[in-house]
Amino acid sequence: MTNRILPPPGVPRRLAAAQLSNSVGDGAYYVCSALYFTRVVGLSPAQIGLGLTIAWAVGSVAGVPLGALADRRGPRGTSVLLAVATAASVCSFLFIRSFWAFLAAVLVYATAQCGLAAARQALLAGLVAPEERTGVLAHLQAVLNAGLAVGAALGGLALGVGTERAYFAVFALDALAFLLCAAVLLRLPVVAPVPDRAAGEPRLAVLRDRPYALVTLLNAILLLRMPLLSLAIPLWIVERTHAPGWMASALFVLNTLAVMLFQVRVARPVTDLDSARRAVRVSGLVVAAACGVFALSALPRSGWAAAAILLAGAVLQVDAEMRQSAGSWQIGFGLAPAERMGQYQGFFGTGVPIARTLGPLVLTSLLLLWGIPGWLLLGGLLLAASYAMGPAVRRAEAARGGDGGNGGGNDGDGGNDGGDGAARASVRSR
Repeated sequence: MTNRILPPPGVPRRLAAAQLSNSVGDGAYYVCSALYFTRVVGLSPAQIGLGLTIAWAVGSVAGVPLGALADRRGPRGTSVLLAVATAASVCSFLFIRSFWAFLAAVLVYATAQCGLAAARQALLAGLVAPEERTGVLAHLQAVLNAGLAVGAALGGLALGVGTERAYFAVFALDALAFLLCAAVLLRLPVVAPVPDRAAGEPRLAVLRDRPYALVTLLNAILLLRMPLLSLAIPLWIVERTHAPGWMASALFVLNTLAVMLFQVRVARPVTDLDSARRAVRVSGLVVAAACGVFALSALPRSGWAAAAILLAGAVLQVDAEMRQSAGSWQIGFGLAPAERMGQYQGFFGTGVPIARTLGPLVLTSLLLLWGIPGWLLLGGLLLAASYAMGPAVRRAEAARGGDGGNGGGNDGDGGNDGGDGAARASVRSR
């Protein structure tokens, strides 16, 4: 089981140690943050939602220039600085007592997180061979889920205590986790900065790369499935089915364990852009089937029958999630020029904050207001995006001169992680 989670020794394992550190802290933070901001700080749910929406929108935009900064100044140093900035922003949560202070703190937090995701992807691309990147990212995703599970358990203990000091302990843990992440990243080899831009070359070339922008847009649509398990399905279970409410937690645990155990195996066949396109296309078929199965869970009057249908849908959903993640990692890396890896990673990673911002509104509107037809429409949307990804990738590959198939941008040497790196998102992100 350890081999399914931990990558090989050396650079990949140090990257995994950094991932594990901040994911444990984040897992505790995600469980407790909403209640802390309402019960301790005194903010309303509407204020929290507005602040987070603004923060992640700004963060998604800032990820591109921060990724470009990682290219120019070196991804290791930039990653370390952004990890420290994230720790500082988490510490600042302990002192805020107003909406405007909260907004300022979460703006720094979201910006540092988005920039850190881009810089770490550039660091990975500089240290890991192109043919090994998707496999390493699969290991990192498994480690991410393991860390989130541990952190969520610790956060649950704090919720059980329910005191202000318990919440403070969670934020202190998250801040320390990011400092530890920075220390681990500092022990990695230095990746040399890219040469200065040529005369007349745009500062943020990715913003003019229309084929890559189309691929990024399609990936963002596919990532709309991210709030399914954390928001949409729990509400669906309570409001539209006769299944017991605890099924929401059971399905989340199933998803976490499945990714921990099988993400590496699912990602193994994805080695180039052709196999990545196939993985994304198959993921669209599977997620469309999952949406259909979830829709059927509203029909049985028996709670156990509804629970069985939900379980079948969750199995299909996590299979689609792992295939889509593996394919998007390879696509994002394979189409990014090696000398602009940071800014391309920052741009490709905008799918995660977009899904975080728009996903809850889209999913709750479709599923809770429209019911079964909403599930079918969601499945059709994700299926269409997955099938459109193939032609979009071929167009971007042709614009790059066909070099992307080896995972490497202009010289066959580049690469990227998309959805979950950010999910990393991606994972970040449940």
